[in-house]
Amino acid sequence: MHSRRRRTALLLSAAIVAVGPLLTACGNDAHPGAAAVVGGQRITVSQLENRVDEVRAAQRAAVTDDAQYAQAVAQTGSLTRDTLHGMVLDRVLHRAAEDAGVTVSRKEVQAMRAGLEQQAGGAQGLEMTWLQQYGIPPQRLDDNLRLQLEAQKLAAALGTDTSQPAFWSALSKASQDLGVDLNPRYGDWDARKVSRVDAKTPWVREVTAAGNQQTT
Repeated sequence: MHSRRRRTALLLSAAIVAVGPLLTACGNDAHPGAAAVVGGQRITVSQLENRVDEVRAAQRAAVTDDAQYAQAVAQTGSLTRDTLHGMVLDRVLHRAAEDAGVTVSRKEVQAMRAGLEQQAGGAQGLEMTWLQQYGIPPQRLDDNLRLQLEAQKLAAALGTDTSQPAFWSALSKASQDLGVDLNPRYGDWDARKVSRVDAKTPWVREVTAAGNQQTT
């Protein structure tokens, strides 16, 4: 169970260390209303906000105490950006899996879920674990398990595992082929790391420096 959770955490982490050629990511405002554009398909701001609302609703339902809920919210302060990272990564991984001829059946997802539920003490225990540790609400659990299976099967098809350069190189290539483009308000997409990164805003330093000069 622990090794499988580590593999899951690896994919869900927004601070992934990967390998591969450095690919250019750009913030483009030519897609109004889009949080990101992946392979020419938009992830709208509304879709992103709905995903975040799903997590918050699940967190609220999981605890009855207001203080505990406030603590859960505080611990997931970067939820919007992390959620967008996951939504983009899902599409990138799916593209890489398609390129390698990898598919995942519903039966495989159900089998994986059944095994995890048994180890977690039931469906509720598994749902709570995924919510608390990875920010995955119950209605998105099967989607996330499909993501994990795709990753495992892709790595196997490449003769490697999800921690090795060959796996991340395949994801980097998929990022490049898809042309991931984030709305600048959510940062940039670093295809080398296969991860969302905070955007560089040199104008902030320039404005600050100018203000300092005026006050001296």
